[in-house]
Amino acid sequence: MPAGRPFYLTTPIFYVNDVPHIGHAYTEVAADVLTRWHRQAGDDTWLLTGTDEHGQKILRTATANGATPKEWTDKLVTEAWLPLLQTIDIANDDFIRTTDERHERRVKLFIEKLRAAGYIYEAEYEGLYCVGCEEFKPEAEIADGQGEYAGQKVCAIHGRPLELLQEKNYFFRMSEFQEKLLELYKQRPDFVQPESARNEVVAFVSQGLNDLSISRSTFDWGIPLPWDSSHVLYVWVDALLNYATAIGYGEDDEQFERRWPAQHIVGKDILRFHAVIWPAMLMAAGLEVPRGVFAHGWLLVGGEKMSKSKLTGIAPNEITDTFGSDAFRYYFMRAISFGQDGSFSWEDLAARYQAELANGFGNLASRVIAMLTRYFGGEIPQPGKYEAADLDVQVTVGNAVLAADAAIERFAIHDALAQVWRIVDALNGYITEQEPWALAKDEAQRHRLATVLYTAADGLRALAVLLSPVLTKATPKLWAALGAESALGPLSGQKLREAGEWGVLPVGTRVGTLEPLFPRIEADA
Repeated sequence: MPAGRPFYLTTPIFYVNDVPHIGHAYTEVAADVLTRWHRQAGDDTWLLTGTDEHGQKILRTATANGATPKEWTDKLVTEAWLPLLQTIDIANDDFIRTTDERHERRVKLFIEKLRAAGYIYEAEYEGLYCVGCEEFKPEAEIADGQGEYAGQKVCAIHGRPLELLQEKNYFFRMSEFQEKLLELYKQRPDFVQPESARNEVVAFVSQGLNDLSISRSTFDWGIPLPWDSSHVLYVWVDALLNYATAIGYGEDDEQFERRWPAQHIVGKDILRFHAVIWPAMLMAAGLEVPRGVFAHGWLLVGGEKMSKSKLTGIAPNEITDTFGSDAFRYYFMRAISFGQDGSFSWEDLAARYQAELANGFGNLASRVIAMLTRYFGGEIPQPGKYEAADLDVQVTVGNAVLAADAAIERFAIHDALAQVWRIVDALNGYITEQEPWALAKDEAQRHRLATVLYTAADGLRALAVLLSPVLTKATPKLWAALGAESALGPLSGQKLREAGEWGVLPVGTRVGTLEPLFPRIEADA
């Protein structure tokens, strides 16, 4: 077993009825930053993402496009969803598709276990079904239609008419887990986060749980039930099981025990599936419930949630083609409080790119490397006696590491970045106050100049480590320019939680050249 505590993180698996937009990319980046942070800290880390490819909506979309469901999903995964991971630089450990043979085999093992334990039965069912949600809608999510849908019942989320379905289905005895779930939420108040999401889930379960219809017989695009091939498994049960099947459930006990339980990150619109249905299924199977479920907010554009059906999505490469993947990752993690809704605007992105990345961090790195080259022949100098201003920088760096790591533990990525940025601001202020260019003119101040530039350089060393989970392109360039690659080894090998230790960058290390980390972007770009 590798050293470090286990940290298994999952994104939702994304429904491939269309191409991804920046809302999907936002989720991917958040999960990637969290796992890169834990990996850099030495934890036994695993990041899973993937695609949800069964269900009626996929079948209808594929048919409308003149393709079989498998042809349609293969095309979208290959041409859109896998390339997304490269566009925004995601370092996932696995990518699962619900059409994978490994997934289908292990799903059947799980469902058979529930059936053998007496938690599955057959019955007639009639209800209003939303194809968009792939869900029979509870009363609270059924609304009266307006405009062209006047007189019809519509989904409160999609605003589209609901379909009345009546069929003989297999059911999961979810109602038996109401009290166990409420006890779980009580005993582990951080099981569902943030608190607003937890309150929503507790209120929902407190109203009473119905048994869950887990099969469909009116279409065949899904995983056949092992005991009745005329039924396919309900797409949400199929999809939720990916978190267990991907790490070997039923076939690779060693891997499963090493990774499970998972921490799930989901959009708040699919919270109930993950915080109610999924733990109930796991309890029924005699498995440990997840480590937790964190529901992030929606990404809003013009005050409205992005939607594939409403054609309001923005493709991630529309941003990365101009600003690059680092700016994409930084902006969405810094500008939006993770767990809350957040608005995207091109103006805010451009302003933060210029002020925080180019002028704040990038210019700081360029100035320090340039001054080391100019005043010390490209070598890290021996610092003299530290003065109060130097010690203040050291304290800022040490405190920022602790505060940022604590913020990551509570999934407050925006807070973690704000803490790290205190170092950027402190170093910029420090250089302005210490005026190394003035010190360089006075030979008597040579030791002071060395101390100032060593302080700035070792501060940059700490920044390279702390920002590496977010700025995956810029930080290796800075690391190499500082000479740290040859002096300390690869950036990926640096222990993140030890980044606040001082005096790590060896005296005499030769610095290199540093191209602009965040080049100027023309206004008409």
